[in-house]
Amino acid sequence: MVVRFFKKLFNIRDRNEQIKFTGQTAAEKRQHTKQQVTEAIVVTPTQAVESQLDLSALFYSLLFANQSIADSGIANNLERRVMQDIELALSSPQAIAENVLKLPSKILELDRKLADDNIDTKELIKLIEQDPLLCVEVLKLCNSMAFKRSENDVTSIQQALVQVGRQQLRHFITSCLAREMIDIKPIYFRRFGAEIWRHSMQVAFLASELANAEQCDIAFLLGLLHDVGKIAIFKMLVDAFYQAEPGEQPSSTLFKQVMTTKSLTLSALLARYWRLPEHFEAPLTLLANTNIKPDDEMTLIIWKANIISECSMLQQVDKLPQKELIVLLAQVGITEQEFAELHKKLLEF
Repeated sequence: MVVRFFKKLFNIRDRNEQIKFTGQTAAEKRQHTKQQVTEAIVVTPTQAVESQLDLSALFYSLLFANQSIADSGIANNLERRVMQDIELALSSPQAIAENVLKLPSKILELDRKLADDNIDTKELIKLIEQDPLLCVEVLKLCNSMAFKRSENDVTSIQQALVQVGRQQLRHFITSCLAREMIDIKPIYFRRFGAEIWRHSMQVAFLASELANAEQCDIAFLLGLLHDVGKIAIFKMLVDAFYQAEPGEQPSSTLFKQVMTTKSLTLSALLARYWRLPEHFEAPLTLLANTNIKPDDEMTLIIWKANIISECSMLQQVDKLPQKELIVLLAQVGITEQEFAELHKKLLEF
């Protein structure tokens, strides 16, 4: 089903079938080859868990400034300080939600109004235009490579509503409001905040495309929020840099694994404190259990979207070995060709 979806989404069509001397068509041969590959790649539950954790830990290497530092199993002083802060955050998410990572108060309210078909278009536009900075950010998204639909720039919210549609505009506004949570200073934002946000946008996009029509809006916002734990931890890391020894960087394997597992738990705890609706909190709680592949429909969608995005971002910088990529794609249920087409699309983010 996922394979058919991506073929439809990215217009991946089979080549014209040609009869070979074997009597098999090209499509039959490809199907036979695909079956052989599928049979060869048998991913055990243990391999699935390990490969996902390894992928997430490797993904953190994109977010650190100094890539020349060799990984070590021993945490340095900076890492130990941040890990202590993480444990405190897990025991008291209220302090994090109020002082470190505040959910914009209007994000759920405005999202709810955008979902109401009974609200008049003029009233909706007036509501959005009350926030000039929000309007600017929304128009930037409308005119970005990933979403631009014509050669002419979108210059007003009314034009955006006509050109991209109400549902897409809702996604843009939700994205811009959620982005307010990453208010890290520019030097640090360039280091890792920008990559976290890019990943969140990719997961939101993929999740909304994988979900059915009734769930796509929930999937989009959930994709944006699934990594709020990472954002909170990186804000702790930024604060810790001020007290760190010169040149000290997060580089140990232990630290990356801790961040991988703890950030998902923190995301779920923050969602609970923010009193997000159950359809947001429950998937985040299930995602925090990294020992199993989720079977809940919405949780599985976010899980798959997260893996695809991490694979894409790592492949872009040539940091994901082909062998590991094949195992991960087998878990997600797409072929290398389909991933290549999807990777091209994600490069636009």
